[in-house]
Amino acid sequence: MRKSVLAAAIVGATLASSGVQAQQAPQGYQLQQVLIMSRHNLRAPLANNGSVLEQSTPNKWPEWDVPGGQLTTKGGVLEVYMGHYMREWLAEQGMVTSGECPAADTVYAYANSLQRTVATAQFFITGAFPGCDVPVHHQEKMGTMDPTFNPVITNDSAAFSEQAVKAMSDERQKMHLDDSYKLLEQITDYQNSPSCKEKKVCSLPEGKDEFIAPYEKEPGVNGPLKVGNSLVDAFTLQYYEGFPLDQVAWGQIKTDQQWRVLSELKNGYQDSLFTSPAVARNVAAPLVKYIDKTLVTEAAKAPKVTLLVGHDSNIASLLMALDFKPYQLQNQYERTPIGGKIVFQRWKDTARNRELMKIEYVYQSTEQLRNADVLTLKAPPQRVTLALNGCPVDADGFCPVEKFNAVLNSAATGK
Repeated sequence: MRKSVLAAAIVGATLASSGVQAQQAPQGYQLQQVLIMSRHNLRAPLANNGSVLEQSTPNKWPEWDVPGGQLTTKGGVLEVYMGHYMREWLAEQGMVTSGECPAADTVYAYANSLQRTVATAQFFITGAFPGCDVPVHHQEKMGTMDPTFNPVITNDSAAFSEQAVKAMSDERQKMHLDDSYKLLEQITDYQNSPSCKEKKVCSLPEGKDEFIAPYEKEPGVNGPLKVGNSLVDAFTLQYYEGFPLDQVAWGQIKTDQQWRVLSELKNGYQDSLFTSPAVARNVAAPLVKYIDKTLVTEAAKAPKVTLLVGHDSNIASLLMALDFKPYQLQNQYERTPIGGKIVFQRWKDTARNRELMKIEYVYQSTEQLRNADVLTLKAPPQRVTLALNGCPVDADGFCPVEKFNAVLNSAATGK
């Protein structure tokens, strides 16, 4: 997709029909505030994984039209569509007015200071509020991680590092990945890869994972899990980008079941590194504090709509740090999909004079991403209601805001 396609997408999304019914809240419920925690949209495979990719197969990898790790043009299109949909939904709830720019200080966008996160936020704003002056805030120095979004270990004690490594290893032990590794070896022709022929590392299932949790660094792993994650990530991005199917994993993935088996590696990598409670609470602490400030301690003066754009590691650790119940995303292989958004919604039940919280995962399905489907209220993205263990939801997915505030405050203060 080139810039002409992007321009057409922005126009198409802006002109698409609005005023259609979205998911209806109960009678008398009014939306008061929204915080959207988003993962960046479609990027090229990460450059620092390049050596892993090249070492793991004799096959040639397809070329991308942007540098590794950067948002692609299609990623911008997809985010414009998501922004347009969210604007339609917000307008239906009376939070914004269709065709008008939002009032000053009612919408605040804040992104990690990498190209893919800042660009995602910019494209979302373009889709949601085309022609409006809604700046995207970020650190001045691009290419560096903003502390709010940087999922690094902040405890410098040796005891915590040891505890974190054990927690990650324990998470890995729960997984059964041999079938995923064997399928991956077939797809990549691993027996003829440089890793096997030159380094004599010829079996992924027999390899050992070594976890690390260094102070002021991201939790990490060396071994087959890192290799598997890098490879499956590359295949998934090829599929989303719209590469011809004979170029996606060299035409070797032919069934939905194969995708599911392979995706266990990518989800397993993320689960191991970021979803053990000890690690999640530590690395998500700055983001939890920011959300607590916006939704709880300073909610009265906070913007009506806040957009945060970070990474899958932010979402995975945040969900564990706040103790969300397990969830299932329909029509997706990824547990934290490209461009997916955790949407925190504070509602007022006017009939009973009470405040409620609803939290949803709003995301594009695998096919919506590949096909670049326009999103509207008539053709919406996927929406899955989430629930916190500390704030049980009713039949409509709402929980009392006091209980939500207590959960968030407890996570933010570490009490």
